[in-house]
Amino acid sequence: MRKGVSARILIADDHPIFRDGLRKLLEVEPGFEVVGEASDGEEAVRLVRQLKPDVVLLDLAMPRYTGQEALKGLTGLASTHTIVLTAAIDKEQLVDALQLGARGVVLKESTTQVLLKSIRCVMAGQYWVGRDSVASVVQALQDLAPSHPGDTRRKNFGLTPRELEIVAAIVAGYTNKDIAEKFALSEHTVKHHLTSVFDKLGVSNRLELVLFATNHRLAPRD
Repeated sequence: MRKGVSARILIADDHPIFRDGLRKLLEVEPGFEVVGEASDGEEAVRLVRQLKPDVVLLDLAMPRYTGQEALKGLTGLASTHTIVLTAAIDKEQLVDALQLGARGVVLKESTTQVLLKSIRCVMAGQYWVGRDSVASVVQALQDLAPSHPGDTRRKNFGLTPRELEIVAAIVAGYTNKDIAEKFALSEHTVKHHLTSVFDKLGVSNRLELVLFATNHRLAPRD
């Protein structure tokens, strides 16, 4: 990485004018370097594997490979964080993008500052989902998840009963303060339980926990 560069970025969009404008916006920002551009999904996957950027700004609507197909092609490249750029997205598409490995979703109508903030957010290991709350993402996941009423078995991944209660509260959208009040605990104790949960499940933040818990049915559905 070039000295002073904190994020190497690849832009994948089929509109040359949009790519050119985005490149100019990013290159005046300290610490950002645009290392490549792709005009379709197939080229995006090839260039990511070749250039190994830190961040890919990926348009969902592209020729040859769609954004979703490109996300599948990028599976396993842990060093590259993908932010989906889109003119519009519904909740089902948002959940689909997250499940395919996207770390963020940014609408093209967003301000430059929102885009810059999203890049810094995913570089810090977090998710960026705009103004969507964790709870709304969870609800979409629950709506889309297949139901197996005859299968009551549920693996707890070594979580204690209290930790399972806290996971359920996180899935329901509770804050640490809410959880502390709900179970008559101190916020410090809640944080301690969450650290234990993160370690046992191999997740690093609340959204990853929510996605894991929903996919593995750790929290009961209403």
